[in-house]
Amino acid sequence: MPSNVVVRVKASSPEVQEGLRAIARELELPDGFPAEVEAAAERAAAGAVLPDLDRTDLPFITIDPEGSMDLDQAVHIEKAGDGYVVHYAIADVAAFVRPGDPVDEEAHRRGETLYGAGTRIPLHPPALSEDAASLLPEQVRPALLWTIEVDAAGALGKVSVERAKVRSTARWSYVEAQEALDDGTAGDVLVLLREVGRLREQQEVDRGGVSLPLPEQEVDEADGGFRLVFRQQLPVEQWNAQISLLTGIGAASLMVGAKIGLLRTLPPADPRDVARLRRVAKGLRISWPDDLDYPAFIRSLDPSKPAHQAMVVACTRLLRGSGYAAFDGELPEQTRHSAIAAEYAHVTAPLRRLGDRYAGEVCVAICAGTPVPDWVKAALPGLPKELQESGRRAGSYERAVLDLLEAAILADRVGQDFAGVVTSVREDAPGEGVVMLAEVGVEAPVRSAKPLPLGEDVTARLVSADVTARKVAFEVA
Repeated sequence: MPSNVVVRVKASSPEVQEGLRAIARELELPDGFPAEVEAAAERAAAGAVLPDLDRTDLPFITIDPEGSMDLDQAVHIEKAGDGYVVHYAIADVAAFVRPGDPVDEEAHRRGETLYGAGTRIPLHPPALSEDAASLLPEQVRPALLWTIEVDAAGALGKVSVERAKVRSTARWSYVEAQEALDDGTAGDVLVLLREVGRLREQQEVDRGGVSLPLPEQEVDEADGGFRLVFRQQLPVEQWNAQISLLTGIGAASLMVGAKIGLLRTLPPADPRDVARLRRVAKGLRISWPDDLDYPAFIRSLDPSKPAHQAMVVACTRLLRGSGYAAFDGELPEQTRHSAIAAEYAHVTAPLRRLGDRYAGEVCVAICAGTPVPDWVKAALPGLPKELQESGRRAGSYERAVLDLLEAAILADRVGQDFAGVVTSVREDAPGEGVVMLAEVGVEAPVRSAKPLPLGEDVTARLVSADVTARKVAFEVA
């Protein structure tokens, strides 16, 4: 379920780079890998044993952001009667990383790959994450191979996973894949991805699920200044995400059936939060009819409009409370992910998320009819806390990076007026809130001696922009 704002930086200002280093120091983020971890990764890369099952006959493809090297997933789809068979190859990290070895211990310290402004702090050393374990084109790799049946309506059928050696035949960027689909030059796999992706989107609608269409923000440097530009997700990105969701739902069904595993959970939305969002929509002058439920309302939004962007961001409030549930022998009280409207597990990004390796191993054992490995069972109870902590650190990093970039964008414009719209107002302090400035693509704190007019156009004056402190402030007369 896409739900995180992604920030990419095309600019490489020394001031921004120093600010990024300061954030890394403050959050005590790792700087490179210890020598013993790098050495262990090199040994693992050289010593991996490929599975006996050979599925290099399947012409897998990967679809990722331009320039990506840590390729977790490769997809192949074929018709099967009126339905489809989805083959989803996931990088087999456990083929390289052994429990308790230096790479494993470092991965537990990190928890997940962190993404900042043009920087990446990986979960695993590049010798694995960008080379030996990555599903790079024309390379035979060990993988967890998911085979998922989908009927003519897009409904999930039989699910299984096993170890196999696979080979990707092509690496596509999202832009390249979308262009090929649009101009009719796409091959069978991309065409079927579009078919299955659309069917799964309708399945999401039917079950009451919702994906927040948060745009990416890119920072461009031009004419001596910066600008934040929103980039909407391409349709092929959303269809690709539906395959990951499909796999995660299938994985959860296996683990719930076997009463052992690791789920990604989210409790139902608090009615008070939904009521608050209705007030925000009213203030932003966005129609939300009384008979339109929350998922349908989200699907009605157009993230290319500033007011709708603000509404989407406000809706992330309903994702608070997401977590992980580990279990062995007895199901947890909360098993569902309310935004997905199904039971769900993270299993498709083990190069970038620690928990996926463990959940994948549980599913392989279930499908093989063998006991879940002791090292997996031993780790399960502690994983939710580890993953929550790494998620908190990732959130802090992303927020700090965005604050830095906004301050850098505005640093030379103190005293200037900007047209904006008030997107939120504090209930306990109506003179304080947030303003969206379409000209520079920034949402920032704003104050006024009078109550701020939620959802209305205002002229906001920039009174301070401190790059070192990563803070900006606006005032409305």
